[in-house]
Amino acid sequence: MSRYTKDDIFRMVEEEDVEFIRLQFTDIFGTLKNIAITSSQLEKALDNKCMFDGSSVEGFVRIEESDMYLYPDYDTFEIFPWRPQQGKVARLICDVYTPDGKPFEGDPRWILKKTIKEANEMGYRFDVGPECEFFLFHTDDNGLPTTLSHEKAGYFDLGPNDLGENIRRDMVLTLEDMGFEIEASHHEVAPAQHEIDFKYDEALKTADNIQTFKMTVKTIAKRHGLYATFMPKPKFGISGSGMHINMSLATEEGKNIFADENGKIGLSDDAYHFIAGIMKHARGMSAITNPLVNSYKRLVPGYEAPVYIAWSAKNRSPLIRIPASRGNGTRVELRNPDPTANPYLVLALCLAAGLDGIKNKIEVPESVDCNIYEMTPGERRAAGIENMPADLKEAVDCLVTDEFLCSVLGEHITTKYVEAKMKEWENYTTRVSQWEIDEYLYKY
Repeated sequence: MSRYTKDDIFRMVEEEDVEFIRLQFTDIFGTLKNIAITSSQLEKALDNKCMFDGSSVEGFVRIEESDMYLYPDYDTFEIFPWRPQQGKVARLICDVYTPDGKPFEGDPRWILKKTIKEANEMGYRFDVGPECEFFLFHTDDNGLPTTLSHEKAGYFDLGPNDLGENIRRDMVLTLEDMGFEIEASHHEVAPAQHEIDFKYDEALKTADNIQTFKMTVKTIAKRHGLYATFMPKPKFGISGSGMHINMSLATEEGKNIFADENGKIGLSDDAYHFIAGIMKHARGMSAITNPLVNSYKRLVPGYEAPVYIAWSAKNRSPLIRIPASRGNGTRVELRNPDPTANPYLVLALCLAAGLDGIKNKIEVPESVDCNIYEMTPGERRAAGIENMPADLKEAVDCLVTDEFLCSVLGEHITTKYVEAKMKEWENYTTRVSQWEIDEYLYKY
């Protein structure tokens, strides 16, 4: 059931003196875009008549197919609390449609909605809770971001060592003003690294919330003169930023199907099949869950990020962890995604892979309850533990060969995404880095 009607939005815009409305959408790489309209154009927008040039958005369409339409989701209407009190600014998250009134196959939000519909037809609701990490860095004299910070705090430290404490508090209060239920916030392992966790919700709402969360964190950081970055590994020698994904499936009545008090460690057969489905497709999924060249500099042994495809309810070194909560709190945590990933595509693939495991009753391997990083290569081979891709090129190759994942993404997104990521890899591998200059120039 919808939260808002068209009349509700007209009323809120008038009562709250909203002057500008940002019509937001997400490209295939997870970048949030928008078109700003004045309140005089609101009726046109709510009637799905706002058009934009799709050829100007990377990964969308060719110039001869450029006309695209934005269909606002009324339930995503939100007034930005950081804007002026007179002439306020609001937003609506939109789906992208073609001129003939069909969902655009390159719209990531539509890919997730399509996958959710499949789960709904099986009688399931997909609930997701993310854990987003980020860094706060100084800016230079021109306001551009650096990787500098005066802070030296560590995991769960508090002020005065945690210099970001007040900024994080402002972020939390702003997010709460926007309807988020914040469960926890704290300093993370690395200096200047932070985490704010918000409550799980249905998958589409969660994906929307992740995009709103990132925008809000960056906005509040800038108001404090700092730059918030979700780059996975901005500095050598410290932990990188992840976006752990906590997932569960529930029936229409709200029963968590992953829970079984009579099952081994409290998990149902469907939970095991769901885990097995994700493990089966994990290597191909990594091109989406870890989409940058830089993503794979986080996924190395020694920094708690998962490198090996395994699962456990007892330790944090495998790809998939089962948190201790049981009953309706039973969930599966996927630990490799990072916050630069497109949340709509990540959740679509997680759900599709898990449903593949359930539908085909894929058997899960034995859990690995010891520290995988301390196992020898021979011990890992004997246990059947595969490695995650070591770099973006390997991840893209795995995606291309996983026909199931490609079918979920569709031909348009698969083709455009792979083309862009291979170009990114080529640009990276042919550049001469400062490390190479420092290491080789004076030796040879």
